[in-house]
Amino acid sequence: MRTLKLLSTLFIFCLALTTTAQTAEEIVDTYIENIGGEEAWNKVESVKITGVGKQGGQDYPFVATFMKDGRSNITIELPGTSLVYQAFDGETAWGMNFQTQKAEALDSETSLNMKNEAKDNVEIFLNYKEKGYTVEFLEKTTLDGTEVNKIKLTKTPVMVEGKEEENTEIYYFDTENNVPIASESVVKSGPAKGATAQTIMTDYQEVEGLYLAHTIIEKFNGQTGLEMIYKTIEFNTEINDSIFKMPKE
Repeated sequence: MRTLKLLSTLFIFCLALTTTAQTAEEIVDTYIENIGGEEAWNKVESVKITGVGKQGGQDYPFVATFMKDGRSNITIELPGTSLVYQAFDGETAWGMNFQTQKAEALDSETSLNMKNEAKDNVEIFLNYKEKGYTVEFLEKTTLDGTEVNKIKLTKTPVMVEGKEEENTEIYYFDTENNVPIASESVVKSGPAKGATAQTIMTDYQEVEGLYLAHTIIEKFNGQTGLEMIYKTIEFNTEINDSIFKMPKE
């Protein structure tokens, strides 16, 4: 009898694990379908976003360009000038110094981490298994009054001060529309190290048959740091490759 009970408990435990894994996969698969489908998203070679960032009572127009191959460029407009906040050419991450307005390479660790996450440029959950990522269903809960499925995404380990650290993010999928309305992660380095970074995603709109959030709010330990409003999103437009390369002095 005890053996039967143990086997029964083991079976229920294994079934729960299987159901959990399937549930997480189903949520992600349904999400990809809801935002346009895997086939359509795999045809995206570039994403160009024009918008406005709001911080400290100021508006900062920006243009963000992301390539499927991992290259990226974020350029912001400041009074009387524009500068590259951050760019990546596939190997080296760089940005422009706010004071000198000269291009400077970022540290090698930042470049390595950006290279490892370059495959997320188009859509983080697209082809996640092929990237070596895993998803795990944590619980059904509520977030700011909205019922959500809480999913843990485990990605390629991140390098922090020369050591590999686990790289995870928590996503909250609205159960009604099955799209993420928020994500959370712990800041691994820099002045905000140890803080909880939360991204709020709202105002999903259709663009050329694909759906994306058009308002993004970044919070740190619950305090709003930046709000980004996307004005236009363009796919597969002609991009000048020079914007990704760090200028030579």
